[in-house]
Amino acid sequence: DKEVRAIFLRLFAQLFQGYRSCLQLIRIHAEPVIHFHKAAFLGQRGLIENDFLTKVLNGMAFAGFVSERGPPFRTCDLFDELVAFEVERIKAEEGNPPKMIKHVRELAEQLFKNENPNPHIAFQKVPRPTEGSHLRVHILPFPRINECRVQELLQEGLARSQGAPPATRGDKKCVVPAGPPVGMF
Repeated sequence: DKEVRAIFLRLFAQLFQGYRSCLQLIRIHAEPVIHFHKAAFLGQRGLIENDFLTKVLNGMAFAGFVSERGPPFRTCDLFDELVAFEVERIKAEEGNPPKMIKHVRELAEQLFKNENPNPHIAFQKVPRPTEGSHLRVHILPFPRINECRVQELLQEGLARSQGAPPATRGDKKCVVPAGPPVGMF
């Protein structure tokens, strides 16, 4: 799962390399508006006639991508690092499958670490049903829920949450690295 996601992460990093140099911040509104200059992006990469990339850039998903990733000051992630700092590495690995696979595995490991920051916590696996278990007729009815106990648990949870400080994410915002300009590709 993580390796497939890493492959797509590399693909989109390659596809959108240099996109930050084509972002325009328009401040005439109360809220700044971020505009992506599609013609400049396609022209600098020599892909004006590329129907696929043109359709990708005109899609709603890309508009969401620009609005989410356009601000110059926000929390950075693995994708930002790939687009900004791994341009040459990805380009060099194009003709070398073993290096490409190694990089994909490194990315997959980083994705796994991002989702599982505490690897020592083991999740209990649900055992597979034994062979022929579907033929058994001793299915027990679902137990009735004790409404009083449910209310007690809800009240305990509310009491704990009211006394606890508000949950904040530990993500630190920073200036998003621009990476090399589009013309380099």
